[in-house]
Amino acid sequence: AVGGGEVWLPLIQPKELWEQTGRWQIYGKELLRIKDRKNADFCFAPTAEEVVTDLVKKDVRSYRQLPIFLYQFASKFRDEIRPRFGVMRAREFYMKDGYSFHANDEDLSLAYTRIFEAYNKIFKRCGLKFRPVEAEAGAIGGNYSHEFMVLAETGEEEIVSCVCGYAANLERAECVLPAGSPIELALPLAEFPTPGAYTVEAVAQLIGAPKEKFIKTMFYDTDVGPVIALLRGDSILNEPKLVRSLGVKSVEKMAEERYCQLAGCAVGFAGPVGLKDRAFAFDPKVRVVADYLVQGIVNGVSGANRKDAHVKNINLGRDYQPDGFFDLRQALRGDICPRCSAVGKNEVLAFSRGIEVGHTFKLGTKYSAAMGAVFLDESGQSVPFVMGCYGIGVSRVVAAAIEQNNDANGIVWTKELAPFKVIILPVNYDEPNTRQWADRIYNELQAQNISVILDDRLERAGAKFKDADLLGIPIRVTLSEKSLAQGTVEFKLRSQPDPEILPKDQIIPRLRQEFF
Repeated sequence: AVGGGEVWLPLIQPKELWEQTGRWQIYGKELLRIKDRKNADFCFAPTAEEVVTDLVKKDVRSYRQLPIFLYQFASKFRDEIRPRFGVMRAREFYMKDGYSFHANDEDLSLAYTRIFEAYNKIFKRCGLKFRPVEAEAGAIGGNYSHEFMVLAETGEEEIVSCVCGYAANLERAECVLPAGSPIELALPLAEFPTPGAYTVEAVAQLIGAPKEKFIKTMFYDTDVGPVIALLRGDSILNEPKLVRSLGVKSVEKMAEERYCQLAGCAVGFAGPVGLKDRAFAFDPKVRVVADYLVQGIVNGVSGANRKDAHVKNINLGRDYQPDGFFDLRQALRGDICPRCSAVGKNEVLAFSRGIEVGHTFKLGTKYSAAMGAVFLDESGQSVPFVMGCYGIGVSRVVAAAIEQNNDANGIVWTKELAPFKVIILPVNYDEPNTRQWADRIYNELQAQNISVILDDRLERAGAKFKDADLLGIPIRVTLSEKSLAQGTVEFKLRSQPDPEILPKDQIIPRLRQEFF
């Protein structure tokens, strides 16, 4: 409906394509790597950016052939460390993935908006309570993306939102510096012993100080050199934010041996006082960066850069000076909305949990440039395609719908997603009149294209009722010899506690009323 063409891409993909983009190394252990009989390397694809780019690269030569939007429905495989919750996080899953190719960023933005709105319509039609949120692109890449999150307390991801409409996952959520700083007289530095206490929690308990007074010192290696990140003691470092702030490709926690070399002490006892000069002597490429909240710490506490010792009354400017301040932390409860803050309002962010069922990305030229996928533009210049990527986890939608729609008796399917809309439940299918009416209703619903299942098992009625509730079919029609003799049948919505008793001749009109 939004101009896509369906394709069928290979699931087993050659190593060479993934090496062109660098993802053979970057994707990590989640990428299932296999060899063929010739000992050549392949992967069982978790996604298809490389192979679809290679396909378009071979066939599209001119801007006149653009834009192109290709999509597929296919199985994917990611070697998850902890698969769990049925099909919520499985190694093998069913997915709709789509890829668009454009002549410029403006055309990509138009397509992105169109597909974004199509996803909104899809999840609304599925009857789900969901929210699109700003998100990190992760291993897929690009600098602009949205996750579609089904709201559920059992969700794997935490998301933040505001009444103004701003919403983001915890990785992407922007954090702003609180207005004003504490008015407090700067005290002289004082070192104190902390034998065996190297965590913020342990030292805070030892001296009776709040975690907000502490400066955490964290060491990372990047592709352009080491970095030391300073955070307030109650904050959690957001690695994707660190990557963006530094303008690097990747960050990785520093090995213990190298940490000790740069800090001159055991792990857990590093602090900002004098640290930059010492680390610079070992590696001139070292950078020291700090989260915005560190600016507000007066008379702070941190490691003394020697084992079993800490320092208090650390103050910015006098005792240390980072190379720059950035938004480096995860959002905290009580944080102000960044959009509202920009216009002078102080709306507090709300926290909730969600299940990711869809993701959209602006990829730019990440894949096309790396793979030499180019076309001739209007001026005759050879330029790389501008790309977008869009995915819906079909099997995840099933899991998310169940998490959001259930009760003590089992699943409560929405009409839009139910495997069958109606279940006909004859108490005794062997009884001729009951069988006749069950078959009649079944055949009439089939003829009217209403999906229906007939429970013709020779089972006890109680077991049939339990199974119908467990499966969660939206409407149950119960027939018995006794009720039919009285000219009635039982009509029950799975979402309602009590059934309706209807004249048997009214059951088909009543069902039609539900669906048309």
